[in-house]
Amino acid sequence: MAFHYAIFTLVILAVAMKRNVHGNPIEHDEWFQRKLAESYNVTLRAYNPNPTEVVDHFNYHVHKALEGTNSTRRDLGVKYRGPCLAQNPIDRCWRCRDDWAENRKQLVECVKGFGRATTGGRDGEYYVVTDHSDDDLVSPKPGTLRHAVLQPRPLWIIFAKDMAIRLKGELIVTSNKTIDGRGAMVQIAHGAGITVQFAHNVIIHNIKIHDIKPGLGGLIRDTADHFGQRQVDDGDCVQVFASSNIWIDHLSMWNCHDGMIDVLKGSTAITISNGHFTKHDHVFLFGANDAHTEDEMMQITLAFNHFGKGLVQRMPRCRLGFFHVVNNDYTHWLMYAIGGSAHPTIISQGNRFIAPPNPAAKMITHRNNAPEIEWKHWQWRSENDLFLNGAYFVESGEPLRKNPFNKQFIKSKDGSYVRRLTRFAGHLRCVKGRKC
Repeated sequence: MAFHYAIFTLVILAVAMKRNVHGNPIEHDEWFQRKLAESYNVTLRAYNPNPTEVVDHFNYHVHKALEGTNSTRRDLGVKYRGPCLAQNPIDRCWRCRDDWAENRKQLVECVKGFGRATTGGRDGEYYVVTDHSDDDLVSPKPGTLRHAVLQPRPLWIIFAKDMAIRLKGELIVTSNKTIDGRGAMVQIAHGAGITVQFAHNVIIHNIKIHDIKPGLGGLIRDTADHFGQRQVDDGDCVQVFASSNIWIDHLSMWNCHDGMIDVLKGSTAITISNGHFTKHDHVFLFGANDAHTEDEMMQITLAFNHFGKGLVQRMPRCRLGFFHVVNNDYTHWLMYAIGGSAHPTIISQGNRFIAPPNPAAKMITHRNNAPEIEWKHWQWRSENDLFLNGAYFVESGEPLRKNPFNKQFIKSKDGSYVRRLTRFAGHLRCVKGRKC
């Protein structure tokens, strides 16, 4: 009897272990396939067939935000201690209000770029995280962040106090959630990272994520009514998988095991803004495989971010989709800044690129898996970028004025403005009752 029981147990374990690849159930898993089909339908609705309209809309609002500002206010190497100063259109929308804590949900009016329709948990109640623990991955304790992100309704999640959360397994965030770290020092550190899977309408705002390690897998709840066996995950700080309408804003990130932010499997309508990124090799991966044709619909805005010390490559590394890289500050890289394969469209506008001392790493761009006769047709264009210390961008494809979407193209604010636009990138120390 004991022998038969042991064999039965091994069979069950084998089936459970077979159900996951890279942290997800394998493709013939019925639940996985159903969720993938549902997310694809949401992606179709979120996809914008005229992406340059989004580019124009973004650039227009940057110009508008900078109208009448004083361009002589420098001293940018010193920690700013003066009155509230917000010079990019996202921050101008909310940061210089002393009542931001009473009007947290106004934040959804501020997003620009491809993620501009994201509402997060706006239509729900507030959920206050009071407990930093993460002891049960299947039946999480009320008051914990894991319990909050799994609830089957919109929620605006805030934190009762400063806390460092060490996740025992990947934190799987469901639809219609805002994780709002304003008013507290919230850190996700020294454990697993965040996974946004089969979700839409998610905002992650003003937290620190660092020193992330691969989660050990095992049984993890991924929705209120489902849990399953997960494999050891990649150790990304944030992974967005088959999801849409996502806004990631004012994060400080360093030392992830694999990617800082990986966007995969047809995810679209995404804005990553006001981040500060340091000490990492593979920074952003937008599309994981040239064969994933659903990534043709991937549309991402990368704006007002500071790519700082200790970064090596992939800021970002793109496949297949449409990527607007605008008004970012690239002060450090060791290999290259922007790369890709499988004919992505990359529009680089108004960025500042400071090349490293290494003469072999001055080139910003890096193309993979294609000879020049092929990649010369990919539309990778640079406009109003500022190149310093010998940095240079190898362009290809049609000029911006000859695009298949429209004849109008609003130019970005040029790269000389980037230090002002990104001055407050990363986590903000916001105090209730004061301007942030």
